[in-house]
Amino acid sequence: MRIILLGPPGSGKGTQAQRLVQRYGIVQLSTGEMLRAAVAAGTPVGLRAKDIMASGGLVPDEVVVGVIADRIEQGDAKKGFILDGFPRTVPQAAALDDLLKHKHLKLDAVIELRVNESALLQRVETRVAEMQARGEKVRVDDTPEVLTKRLAAYRSLTEPLIHYYSERRKLLTVDGMMSIEQVTREIARILAAIDAADAKAAEKRASAKPAARGAVRKPAAKRAKSSPAGRASPKKAAKAARKAAKRPVKGKKKPVKKAGRKLAKKGAKKVTKRRAKA
Repeated sequence: MRIILLGPPGSGKGTQAQRLVQRYGIVQLSTGEMLRAAVAAGTPVGLRAKDIMASGGLVPDEVVVGVIADRIEQGDAKKGFILDGFPRTVPQAAALDDLLKHKHLKLDAVIELRVNESALLQRVETRVAEMQARGEKVRVDDTPEVLTKRLAAYRSLTEPLIHYYSERRKLLTVDGMMSIEQVTREIARILAAIDAADAKAAEKRASAKPAARGAVRKPAAKRAKSSPAGRASPKKAAKAARKAAKRPVKGKKKPVKKAGRKLAKKGAKKVTKRRAKA
């Protein structure tokens, strides 16, 4: 099972990704973690990314795709994976499509967790107020102001992916405003339906193959006759036809003329023998 989770910050993608990992035994692939692991391992792609990341620059799409290509070759990703944080743009999505096609892999689903942005902001404000009331420290990036900026970035960069995957009939939308358990159940229902459809299609292909072979394929003798190499030339065909016409047919009497000639020859031989004896 190969899945992409789409949704704005605070939509619950991380929570649902972890549940999918546990349910299906697949891995969650975070581009940030993969890049750091590639740099630490000193892979060719990691070395390219190292200097860019050290300078605070954005890692080019081809480098990120290269990291993903290396990662999905590892054993724990054979059963499938969930992409987290990639793709973020339409060009990245197109690059991912090319990568999967090259590796003969199929993207099973793109699940969008659709949420109400004003409700998300209200959630953050409530959480921050509760933390402050308890005397807890609030993370700098967990404020309504920061969330507003992240939502704007999502709308401009990532939201076009919804149209991209919808055109390719890969997009499935889930109401992210439901409870965590309800969202989990809805995602499980969607993936079960995809599994059932894939199994049915595979069964249909398997049953169609033998019938197709039997209908198209001819016996060896017939293939030889119908093939250009097995066809006789017009002269040979005419010669064979003349021979067949002269050859006596079983169950039929020989022509009268031929039979009379043979009897006459036998009679002449007997007369000659009698004269020789006399």
